[in-house]
Amino acid sequence: MTLSIQGKTAIVTGAGRGVGLAIARNLAERGASVMFADGDEQALQSAVSDYADDESQVRHFVGNMSEKLAMANLLSATLDAFDRVDILVNAHRFVRGSDPLDTDMDALEEMLRQNMLASLRLSQMVAKRMIRQAEGEGPSAQTGAIVNISTLAARRPIPSMLGYSIACAAQEQATRGLALALAPHRIRVNGVSFSSVMSHELQCALKDNPDQRAQIIAGTPLGRIAPAEELAETVHYLVSDGARFVTGQIVTVDGGRSLADPVTSQVL
Repeated sequence: MTLSIQGKTAIVTGAGRGVGLAIARNLAERGASVMFADGDEQALQSAVSDYADDESQVRHFVGNMSEKLAMANLLSATLDAFDRVDILVNAHRFVRGSDPLDTDMDALEEMLRQNMLASLRLSQMVAKRMIRQAEGEGPSAQTGAIVNISTLAARRPIPSMLGYSIACAAQEQATRGLALALAPHRIRVNGVSFSSVMSHELQCALKDNPDQRAQIIAGTPLGRIAPAEELAETVHYLVSDGARFVTGQIVTVDGGRSLADPVTSQVL
């Protein structure tokens, strides 16, 4: 089994901070050429500052990852820089609370647009490119790998974050459906669902409510909050040839929290 991604090209959305940044850095450290993409220009500039002397391997793209034009420009920028794309990681997430009794559907529609539709549309665009660039390759060659990032909210609905929970669940089902549709083209599609991982959102939540740290640790069987880099290792496995027979799976990275935490007030 090989976990090598040396020489491959990856796009990582949400790469300005938190989980997305950890994933993008991990792939770059493993030898892939990586396009860091995010809507926050300041965060993105800081994220890629360490790679200023290695422009041949790392590029960055600023744009709203929920807009179709920005997605098309992101793909074009990646092809201009690296001439191909082998890996897509949809780590862009839009997390916001919502009133479960609010009949205004705008909040739910925004959650779906930002978290599910954005990753689905970008996956479709990138998959078409992967298929074209694989023409003429042998039947055993891997065409590409796509990974969608979601959270335990997909399975543990939170009343105060109903829209986000619905969007996460929809994204995981889109992962399964796309995996089945793209399997004949040798494109693998998987997901990573996380909790008890130090995401940007969790960092912000703990600043506002420090007591929540102890609550999360107590509800996590492995007894700690994992750094985002540990989640990135799982993504690295899924996009490598070591997982070449794995598709349509949602891998849970949560220290066992989903097994032992039946009642939760917040999942990030």
